[in-house]
Amino acid sequence: MTLGDSITIADLMQDVLWTGCDFSSSCSMADEDSSSVHTYAAPLEFVQSLDLGPGVTANVTLSPPPGTSKHAPHSIIIGVRKGGTRALLEMLDIHPEVAAAATEVHFFDWDENYAKGFDWYRELMPYSYPHQITVEKTPGYFTSSLAPERIRAMNSSIKLLLILRDPTERVVSDYTQVYFNRLENHKPVQAIENLLVRSGALNTRYKAIQRSFYDVHMRNWLRHFPLEQIHIVDGDTLIRDPLPELQKVERFLNLPPRIMSSNFYFNQTKGFFCIRSEGRERCLHESKGRPHPAVNSTVLQQLRSYLREHNRNFYRLVKRSFDWQ
Repeated sequence: MTLGDSITIADLMQDVLWTGCDFSSSCSMADEDSSSVHTYAAPLEFVQSLDLGPGVTANVTLSPPPGTSKHAPHSIIIGVRKGGTRALLEMLDIHPEVAAAATEVHFFDWDENYAKGFDWYRELMPYSYPHQITVEKTPGYFTSSLAPERIRAMNSSIKLLLILRDPTERVVSDYTQVYFNRLENHKPVQAIENLLVRSGALNTRYKAIQRSFYDVHMRNWLRHFPLEQIHIVDGDTLIRDPLPELQKVERFLNLPPRIMSSNFYFNQTKGFFCIRSEGRERCLHESKGRPHPAVNSTVLQQLRSYLREHNRNFYRLVKRSFDWQ
């Protein structure tokens, strides 16, 4: 290949990894322990200086593939936080008829983003071909009081994906993420027991616990969408055996069956399944699958007991049960 002043993405970018975001989407960086976010959107076309080796550089013009365009999502993964939303999105992205948004947009749950309008939202979606469906995921939607009504206003027939795991384990995972984020940002941390219990009683004002009131949040969604439009993915099963859960998602989204057992392999070092697709292998980010801290057994049992009634109510709402302790 002869290098000119500029070359196209199709010519040279097959093996370039765009860390954090790609040319077809926006990137968001949010502190998981706060509501602040810094969002920047990539333009439709821009020039990137690329280092090709000693003394050789080129300006690469990034432009959308011919025949593609941007669409509002046909399906949204609405949550739940620390339920496996990233794993679900990346596994679903194996499917050739899925175009997945690279970042969490927080359009329907953050007022400052929603105020920017649907055109702004659509521009943050990936380019897709006519035969593909666009999928976005933002875990904060499930626990947002405003997201269901806002999504319905955009598309009342949209298909929603909700991935849930044992709510007690989800609380501990939620704490673990915030704990490591605060350590990395040199912020003070507390033992999980100090957050779970206050004055001898369970601290039900702790946000991590409130996010596990699945029945409370589900009632809000069912006021705006019929249950048939919300497919619930068992996050605990997805971790143990991904394929059956993904096949159910394919059927729900009316996608032809394309995801196979050969798309997954168990990584002994990480302790969970990784993805094999188009001759490449990849695992979730190292922040996923972090070991949970040991929690005082009495406190843990107190949390489980409190959530049990919420779980029963949730089972009745969705007309199915889960293997949660």
